[in-house]
Formats: sequence, structure tokens, C-alpha cells
Amino acid sequence: MTAKVHSRFIELDNLRLHYLEAGEGEPVLLLHGWPTSSYLWRNVMPAMAKTNRVIALDLPGFGQSDKPLDVAYSFPFFTGVLDEFCAALDIDSLGLAVHDLGGPVGLYWACKNRERISKLALLNTLVYPEMSWAVMLFVAICRLPVAGRLISSPRGIRFSMRFGVENKKNLNGEPLAAYQAPFKDMASRKALLKAAYGLHPKGFK
Repeated sequence: MTAKVHSRFIELDNLRLHYLEAGEGEPVLLLHGWPTSSYLWRNVMPAMAKTNRVIALDLPGFGQSDKPLDVAYSFPFFTGVLDEFCAALDIDSLGLAVHDLGGPVGLYWACKNRERISKLALLNTLVYPEMSWAVMLFVAICRLPVAGRLISSPRGIRFSMRFGVENKKNLNGEPLAAYQAPFKDMASRKALLKAAYGLHPKGFK
């Protein structure tokens, strides 16, 4: 029987987070990248949930989670969020899978919680403090007023997604709309841009 994936919300300290959850057993936390959300993991969660409690979080600034503009989307900020989130869900030891921006966020947290990590999967992410020219260009674009507005727009998200995926024919219709939907207004787009350049390179060391 295929495990059902549940959409849930949780209230932390002045922050409302959305996540998907399925299955029972050892917890596995899935962290997405930019500009995606827990929706990224929708097709792998049922299979993983056959043997695990699988949790895919919408990081702050993404998906259906809150997108505050009065915070710095820094390593300490995300670490505090993950600490609170795991405590609220009564999760101690866990497996961790990270993708794209979720890589540095998750790995930074994992380095501070090594004894809690039972398994680790890295998927197309950043690990080293020396950023590639592509990453540096992306961060620079997100900081520029006009370019930032363009790349965080629905058309810009479509371009970013198509640039970053292998099988582009699958990125149409419902999947594309699901990634664009959280960023319909300027406030949410500003949060998306802040999340793009909030992680200081020193945090990668």
C-alpha cells in the first residue's frame, strides 16, 4: 500500500511553517533548494515512506511557509528554525537529504548536530566555500534591483527552473505552476531574493 502524504502546518516562535509528512519509522528530513519547496520531493516520498517517517519542510521564505522580511536568511537563522522544528516534532536522530540551497543550510545544521545524523544524502548542492562562477553570478543578480525583480518573477522562476533541470519537458503545467504560486506578490519575491544571498560564504567553511 502506498503511504499517504499529509500536508501539515506548525507554529514556531513567530513563524508558521508548512511541511509534508508520510510513513512511520526512523525520521528522514528532506530539504529543498531555490526556488522550490517540499513539492520537489512529492514523487520520492511515498517510496521512502514504506520504511521511514519522511518529512519534507518548506524552508522559511519558500513554499507555504512564512516569508518574513525582517530577518536575515542566514546560517544562524536557518539553524534556529531547524532546531525548533525538530524539537516540535519530537525528532532526535534522523536521516538528512539536501538539495541545492538546502545543502548548505542542512549541512551547516548537521555539523552542529553530528551525533543526531544517522544518514546523509547530498543531491546537486553546494559543499565547498569556494563558489563557482555560476553561483557568484546568481547571487549578484539577486542583489540587483531590476535583475532581482526579474529573476524572482513567475517568468524568472520558469527560466531558473528550466536552466537547472535535466528533463525540461516535465517542467510545464502543474509542476511549474506549483513552484511559481508561492511568489505571486512583491513581498514574497523579496523574501525569495533575501534567501538567495543570505548565506555568507564563511558559513561554508
